[in-house]
Amino acid sequence: MREPNRERVPPARRTGLRQRLAELRGPEVPPQPLDARALAALAANPGCKRRAILDGAGVNKTALASALGSPSAFGQSQFAFMRGNAFEARVKADGGAELLRLVHEKLDAGAVPPTTGTVPDLSAVGPEGRTARTALALREATDAGVWTLLDHPLLALDVAGSPAFLEPDAVVVHPDGSWTVVEIKSFPMLDGSADAAKVGAAARQAAVYVLALERVAARLSTGPEGRAGDAAHAEATLLTVPAPSDLPTAALATPTEAPAETLGTPGAQDGIRARPPEVRHTVLLVCPKDFSNLPTASAVDVRKQRSVTRRQLDRLTRIEDIADLLPEGTCFSPDLPTADLTAAVESVPATYAPECLSACELAFHCRDHSRAEGAVTSLGRSLRAELGGLTTVDDVLSAARGETGDPTDPAVAALRRAAALRAEALGSGARPGAEPLGGTEGLRAEASGRAAC
Repeated sequence: MREPNRERVPPARRTGLRQRLAELRGPEVPPQPLDARALAALAANPGCKRRAILDGAGVNKTALASALGSPSAFGQSQFAFMRGNAFEARVKADGGAELLRLVHEKLDAGAVPPTTGTVPDLSAVGPEGRTARTALALREATDAGVWTLLDHPLLALDVAGSPAFLEPDAVVVHPDGSWTVVEIKSFPMLDGSADAAKVGAAARQAAVYVLALERVAARLSTGPEGRAGDAAHAEATLLTVPAPSDLPTAALATPTEAPAETLGTPGAQDGIRARPPEVRHTVLLVCPKDFSNLPTASAVDVRKQRSVTRRQLDRLTRIEDIADLLPEGTCFSPDLPTADLTAAVESVPATYAPECLSACELAFHCRDHSRAEGAVTSLGRSLRAELGGLTTVDDVLSAARGETGDPTDPAVAALRRAAALRAEALGSGARPGAEPLGGTEGLRAEASGRAAC
């Protein structure tokens, strides 16, 4: 068997990294778990080393933002949280009968109707125990060939060298052995459609669960049943085994479609799967119907979100590489004095964009510093991409006035042309000293207008 191309991390190094992350978080501060929503936001901005190290260390960014004097308005209200829990309990009542019916109706109408379903017990001690119990339940359900509902399973995903434990609302195992992610949301579905922004956020979150399930499926196909190989080998193959969507179509055949010689090989008799179970890339989004509390569902294809998230996660700088560049004694504990805490946060570079306001607890703090530095990214990623090497507002204004910049640069030429047109429209002609753009606020207003168009 070919050795995986990913280097194994020595146990001593892993222990050292965990200790280093605990020091960054604060010795008395419990770690904040990294959920799928935070992971999707991290994947949307892979160049932000600040968020990567804070999430990797398990820092509570809400408490950190408050300690910095820039409290975040990001989060879910207590009322919405309670309403969501009540709706989820209704959907999963009676052993998940209604949920299994929706899965059958929307995703697998050709299968045997789920008259009864199995709901295995996933309780275990600690996240590692729950993750192992989930993997065992998935394997048993796949072999059983009956409708099975896994209520709040726990999955593990390697993120920049640090493990993240993820808990989807539900995972359904079909009779053919395939797996489906179920997302239960409390926002309504009116006349068969829901808010596009909320559906997009749910799809990005579900794509993270699909990636984590693919890692579980890959492990089940590489280790013997009952003894999944040594732990180091299983961890080393997490990101090197092809995902189900990357395999040939023949490799995704159901057990009844597989050649007899494949199922009868010695490896299969020893409990080694010839191929990973199929993780469906169409997830089920369950929402309240209209203005009632009755559940309805819609199938959502997350192939695009999965591909983007997987590519972005691969781009993340490894946590230990970021930690090695930090000054000695750096700590992000909210109990520190504001001056020391600000210095610690600013020691890690950030990549702020307006999109962070809806995804990151530190967005207000980063926005203030980005504006103070005159960074063009504070006006939007699309504008930053069009300006090329001009990274600050002062550089943009200076290039537009003709004071700096290479005239052959397309961005500089476009700025000067825009400045001349603006001056002509305002009737200022080409008077010496006339400011072609209205300073930082004027540039921000123009950028906002372009975004609105």
